[in-house]
Amino acid sequence: MHLLITGSSGLIGSAVVPALGADGHQVTRLVRRRPQAGAREIPWDPTSIRLDPHLLDGVDGVIHLAGEPIVGRWTAARRRRLVESRVGTTHVLARAISESPRPPLVMIVASATGYYGDHGASREDLTEESPPGTGFLADLTRQWEAAAEPASRRGVRVVHLRNGIVLSGRGGALARMLPVYRFGLGGPLGDGSQFWSWISIDDVVGVVRYALTTSGLAGPVNVTTPTPVTNRQFSDTLARVLHRPGRFPVPRIALELLFGRSAAGAVLAGCRAIPKHLVASGFRFQFPEIESALRHLTGRRDTR
Repeated sequence: MHLLITGSSGLIGSAVVPALGADGHQVTRLVRRRPQAGAREIPWDPTSIRLDPHLLDGVDGVIHLAGEPIVGRWTAARRRRLVESRVGTTHVLARAISESPRPPLVMIVASATGYYGDHGASREDLTEESPPGTGFLADLTRQWEAAAEPASRRGVRVVHLRNGIVLSGRGGALARMLPVYRFGLGGPLGDGSQFWSWISIDDVVGVVRYALTTSGLAGPVNVTTPTPVTNRQFSDTLARVLHRPGRFPVPRIALELLFGRSAAGAVLAGCRAIPKHLVASGFRFQFPEIESALRHLTGRRDTR
């Protein structure tokens, strides 16, 4: 397949692109910088209100992974960038697809389990049929998914990847936590009772590959393992894998001082998002359990 991808240098994109190349796909990147000589890259301005539909000629699939990082202090300007980098860019791509003489077969768009809002320590299973939550992230994610509607109306199969917490040693939450835990200073966030719906980067790559070729998969898809854990369970498991103590909880006040009250609330949010559609369609996870995933990502074998 000839695939067009945004966000190719991000946490997920940097893992997805080489995997798709190894599968024999032709991958063209949409990039904000000047294209590198000899590379399959096309420059684009994500803030533009329009993308030339002819750029999609001969493209079989679009993978849209671009977006401003969520973690950080949510100033008014930052909130605008979070919206523009997700909702705005998705609409631009979806509109170009809808106007293309030969639209791609599939559009895969990054989304997030933030759609469900904060359920804290609730044991309620949240599936793709669960209603949206409330709050900034829930509203943002709902608008993000709705922005792809022009592509859906054109008859393109649109898949919204509602990513949970993506675990990778190269970036994201786990990479930020590893140095702290290796120094023996790790611990749960807040009281640690909030549920974390997580997935390894290896399985995220597997989901993208699967979504490209599984014609029955469309609409929202929870990209999480079937085994969510509480933040305390995650913390205890990571400490055990690294053979370090995990006795230093991070209080809410410290997170509020670091990120601001709203963003700290997002860091402490929890939900039990279950991958109902992936499981029903037959997707097989490489790392469905948290300990095996963390051992794989940190290179630590079980010596028991």
